[in-house]
Amino acid sequence: MKKTLLIATTAAVLSACSSVPNTQLHSTQHYQVEWIGERPLIDRSMLTLSLIDKTQAAGMAGCNNWTAQYTLNGKQLSLHNIASTRKLCAPALMEQEQRFLAALAQVQRWEFAEHQQLLLWPAQGAAIKLWPIEQPATQESLTE
Repeated sequence: MKKTLLIATTAAVLSACSSVPNTQLHSTQHYQVEWIGERPLIDRSMLTLSLIDKTQAAGMAGCNNWTAQYTLNGKQLSLHNIASTRKLCAPALMEQEQRFLAALAQVQRWEFAEHQQLLLWPAQGAAIKLWPIEQPATQESLTE
């Protein structure tokens, strides 16, 4: 009985430690988009945001890669000089990509919701909702 109680207590403590919310937005973090404003993503589409360093963000917009400069000041966040590659994809995917890039340009603040979901808020409307992911594999990391 004591052994079972000890195992249960240990599991509860470890579970609580792993779910401690992140309270700071830092460079070298990577996120996958779940919602753009009021709309979920198209099934199997991959939109990401990575903070590469203290001023550069980049990711996948669904069809094309994107990059931007960002400014982070406390809870204020702005992305500017957003650029993307110009590959053509299915019309629905291209429409979603344009909504995402337009939404990124409107971001003014950020916060973490429950379970470390990152919310990027525009001045008006619903947030872009993102989940933390492991660092994407790069060609360099694959050859090491």
